[in-house]
Amino acid sequence: MTLRTPLAQVRGLGSAKEGVHHWWLQRLSGAALVPLTLWFIFSIAGMSGADHAAFAAWAADPFNAVLLILLVAATFQHVHLGLQVVIEDYIHGGAAKLILLVGSKFGCFILATAGIFAILKVAFGG
Repeated sequence: MTLRTPLAQVRGLGSAKEGVHHWWLQRLSGAALVPLTLWFIFSIAGMSGADHAAFAAWAADPFNAVLLILLVAATFQHVHLGLQVVIEDYIHGGAAKLILLVGSKFGCFILATAGIFAILKVAFGG
């Protein structure tokens, strides 16, 4: 016996009514990270032995700067979604859960912003 309505069973929605959306965002960010991470690894491996100036010139290239920004954004989006799931599943106190959810969102936002700022600073020669 189920307590869900037939419409809820067909739609596949949980009690929060947004589980599928969160699941899709997590899968899309993970899928975006695969090619971006492979690009980053091969790009950095190809620069072994290069000095700081060579790396700065590489990062200042518009194509590389955009991909680096996408890598940072996708990474912290994926981290935030993963932390949110862990916190919602394993933290049961209402106040503690809220504090951790807000803290993880704020922390991921600050770190992503700092990473993107650093990339832009290198890209524009600041």
